[in-house]
Amino acid sequence: MTVASEGQLSAGTVVDHYRIVRRLGEGGFSEAYEAIDERTQVRVVLKVPSLAIIGDPQTFERFRRETAIARRLDHPNVQRSLDVGDDRSRPYLVLEYVEGETLRQNLRGRLPLGVDEAIEYGKQLAGALAHAHAHGIAHRDLKPENVLVTTEGQLKLFDFGIALMAGARRVTWRYLNDRLGTPDYMAPEQIEGKRGDQRTDVYALGIMLYEFLAGQVPFVGDNALAVMSQTVHDPPTPLHDRNRAVSPPLGAVIHKAIRKDPEERYQSAEEMLHDLEHLDDIDLAQFVLGPERAGSTMTDRRILLLGGLIGVGFTLFIVLAVVITILLEHR
Repeated sequence: MTVASEGQLSAGTVVDHYRIVRRLGEGGFSEAYEAIDERTQVRVVLKVPSLAIIGDPQTFERFRRETAIARRLDHPNVQRSLDVGDDRSRPYLVLEYVEGETLRQNLRGRLPLGVDEAIEYGKQLAGALAHAHAHGIAHRDLKPENVLVTTEGQLKLFDFGIALMAGARRVTWRYLNDRLGTPDYMAPEQIEGKRGDQRTDVYALGIMLYEFLAGQVPFVGDNALAVMSQTVHDPPTPLHDRNRAVSPPLGAVIHKAIRKDPEERYQSAEEMLHDLEHLDDIDLAQFVLGPERAGSTMTDRRILLLGGLIGVGFTLFIVLAVVITILLEHR
């Protein structure tokens, strides 16, 4: 039997009563391992913080917060915590082992998805987010890389490493920018340096649904800065223009989720889930912005104001033309 040593863990290493089977991967501040609980012979995932962050009090506090968040959540579409908080020789988080692959891996070569499958995925993720939001937790890093797909097609949200928890003190994290990675699913407020909240998760889910059905995210550029600029300033191409199979109600739901202004989005994943489950009952007149214009930085009030100004200008033009005609006739 090999005893756990400093640094990366190798197959056969024993950490307390968990025997390492293999390394699954690494994130910005931790490594994940498949392991066997030798008391029960159950396969689990050990998420072990890197030695670098253990010596950084603020960053290690975020790992401890992730542990607290995992213990708080219990939903079929969230990777479940198996952590009982027993004494241990080093810090780590114990999670259920999910047989399957990441959603990113699952989507390769399959986009765009069929409408029914996209809606089903959207409902599962909205349910997971609604559960987290009900417990005061905003994920803030929702993307296909942070979702697992089981062999039965069930989605499991994981990696709450940069999540916010209501009532917890703010933690400044110097590794945050590295962890965020691709900006494709980042909401405009995150790009502008704000912390984000549950509406940030709604935005990311809307972007994922758009990608499921369009075959690509709405904003594509040569580099991250180009994508971030589009996210903040440009309206997305209407989803129906990219996929004619998308119904107006479904398009309206998705475009509402990805509006630039958080106040104009769904205010919770629960609201979005309700509409995804009742697409046939949606009254499009209740959507302040139509599906073709959702995501534009212009609100209806601004559009009405602009329309009024154009109307006044046109009227003045007609009056001026009449006056000039009269003057010319009396020369």
